[in-house]
Amino acid sequence: MRRAIGFASAAMALLALAGCNKDAGFGQSSAGPAAIDQGRLDRAESDDDNWLTYGRTNDEQRYSQLTQINDGNVKDLSLAWSLDLDTARGQEATPIVVDGVMYTSTAWSKVVAVDAATGKQLWQFDPQNDGSKAAHACCDVVNRGVAVWKGRVFVGTIDGRLIAIDARTGKQVWSVVTVDQKKPYTITGAPRVVRDKVLIGNSGAELGVRGYISAYDTNTGKLVWRFYTVPGNPKDGPDHAASDEILEKLARPTWYGDNYWKLGGGGTVWDSIVYDRELNQLLIGVGNGSPWNHHWRSQGKGDNLFLSSILALDPDTGKYKWHYQINPGESWDYTATQQIMLADLKIDGKVRKVAMQAPKNGFFYVIDRTNGKFISAQPYAVQNWAVGIDYKTGRPIEKPGIRYDNGPALIIPSGIGAHAWMPMSYSPKTGLVYIPAMEHPLVYGDAKPFEIHPGRWNTAVSFLDPPAVPGMPATVEGRRKALEGMVKGKLVAYDPLTQKPRWEIQRDWPWNGGTLATAGNLVFEGTAHGEFEAYSADKGKKLWSFQTNRGVLAGPITYRVKGEQYIAVMAGYGGSMGMASGTPFMKDKMPTGMIVAFKIGGKAQLPAYTPVPKDKPTPSNEAFTPAQVATGSKFYYMYCTICHNGPVNPDLKRSALLKDKDAFQQVVIGGALAQNGMASFKDYLKPEDAEGIRAFLNGQAKELLKAEGGK
Repeated sequence: MRRAIGFASAAMALLALAGCNKDAGFGQSSAGPAAIDQGRLDRAESDDDNWLTYGRTNDEQRYSQLTQINDGNVKDLSLAWSLDLDTARGQEATPIVVDGVMYTSTAWSKVVAVDAATGKQLWQFDPQNDGSKAAHACCDVVNRGVAVWKGRVFVGTIDGRLIAIDARTGKQVWSVVTVDQKKPYTITGAPRVVRDKVLIGNSGAELGVRGYISAYDTNTGKLVWRFYTVPGNPKDGPDHAASDEILEKLARPTWYGDNYWKLGGGGTVWDSIVYDRELNQLLIGVGNGSPWNHHWRSQGKGDNLFLSSILALDPDTGKYKWHYQINPGESWDYTATQQIMLADLKIDGKVRKVAMQAPKNGFFYVIDRTNGKFISAQPYAVQNWAVGIDYKTGRPIEKPGIRYDNGPALIIPSGIGAHAWMPMSYSPKTGLVYIPAMEHPLVYGDAKPFEIHPGRWNTAVSFLDPPAVPGMPATVEGRRKALEGMVKGKLVAYDPLTQKPRWEIQRDWPWNGGTLATAGNLVFEGTAHGEFEAYSADKGKKLWSFQTNRGVLAGPITYRVKGEQYIAVMAGYGGSMGMASGTPFMKDKMPTGMIVAFKIGGKAQLPAYTPVPKDKPTPSNEAFTPAQVATGSKFYYMYCTICHNGPVNPDLKRSALLKDKDAFQQVVIGGALAQNGMASFKDYLKPEDAEGIRAFLNGQAKELLKAEGGK
């Protein structure tokens, strides 16, 4: 069965609507829709029918004991239903399923409720975001999911709000602004709920913000506590937050100079938030520094706590309990925001309560979650920045020159990471963690001079043409091709006890989907090519595949309705690599996203897919000066490429506006398309700068037209 949502476009968004039959699909629970409380959530491990929270259970293992779909019959898995979405932006959410109803967010922080057995839409909600906030989203206008609690659905929005929605009607109950909206904060992560408190972090470290996590009362939306992850301006005094004491005692002495608080400091909590019920603590992952470059942020000195750290907090008060820092003095966008997974592992004959993480830096960490002490770490992916991790101190042993303060350095992984937000999963049955890993290098260079551009990317790292480094070709073009040749991905089945891979599936592109493990000896993962695949969990044998016709990034889920097991996933390409990295296999325009659900013997068919070719380049015949082109090249790579170098947003080399100076100015300077996500750059560019960008792009368009056989 196929259903269409029919959301309004981002530019013409409608108010939140309730479904015509408000009770449709909500009759399976006598307690009413979205009937989750702490007791039910704590018992989620034995609740095989539902997917109650972001990682299915508190431990975030993304493992299901359902076996109706298994390695023996997965070949018969077929489409049960699909649901069209209204945007070609990235779809990163993990749906929640409660008593036969699926709740999920989509790009632009929209929310939909769906009958999980049929795909019938029950209601939809549009938070009416200001489209211009897209300029502050480092990595697309994505949203990774909702939280559900006592009849309400909670979502964070791209403009920094936290909204409670009535789970039956889809109508707003309350809304609270969680950030200073004058600053370039965004929210893309999924909220979590613990004991009537909804927890939310934020994003924006690339653009210059100070990170924190907040807890709000689920009934009223009132702030309960807040914890800042890095110190602020010492002259401002205390924040009157749960973090005040520990920041002054432990964190501030690890920072130097004034730049860190002037530039925000970073440390955003944009993804992992985990409730450890056994130890009554929250584990949160803290992000990168602002700016990235340790030299400019903190005079190249100090560990800069609590950047790139796992923090344990008291869930009731937000008070600090312990921390473990992955990368002291972080300087590469090596975040610790990636999924934190809880488990009990038998290590050296003793059962240890551990937290496991595969952060961006390429090492797989096992730490004691009772006290934050390091247990083990080894590389799960290719990396060249460290000799290893010192097992006595838990600190990395860095290789010489990797801080690029004495010259450019080729480093892998790049800030894209060896593992990003795409969820990994763990099977207690096989003892393996299934990681969507990446290989993506970058030549890091110190930005000299470091020019601060408020509200835009401020990393203090040079991203222009890769400079000469040892072992790389002599020409810029040669270095570009060499770097492109190093880009790839893989699905890694990793043993956390031996700290070694058991098996791997190689991918020709790094930006692939999250994973799901089941007791049916299956692992599911989507790919950038649009394939949704199943492998045997023990051996890594490919057993099944389905072409969705759009890239799949999100984490899959499984659930059961009326005795039938389903596998479902959000499909739709985007995110940071979707916007900023060319993907040569995507020859056509991006299709809109969708939700796809499968069961054994499903009878549905995907809608017919007709590829829409990309627009033909139509460069102007105007003559531009070399100075204009040089100016345009500088500002294009400074401001434009982060959003317009991939298949998600318009390819500016193909823009019809290149032939119309006035129209180009109206968009870039005047903000004519602000509600579509293209904000005005009048605060950063002069009209002559925008004309330079048009000049540069015009030359690029001519080269592209020639390469494609045009005249």
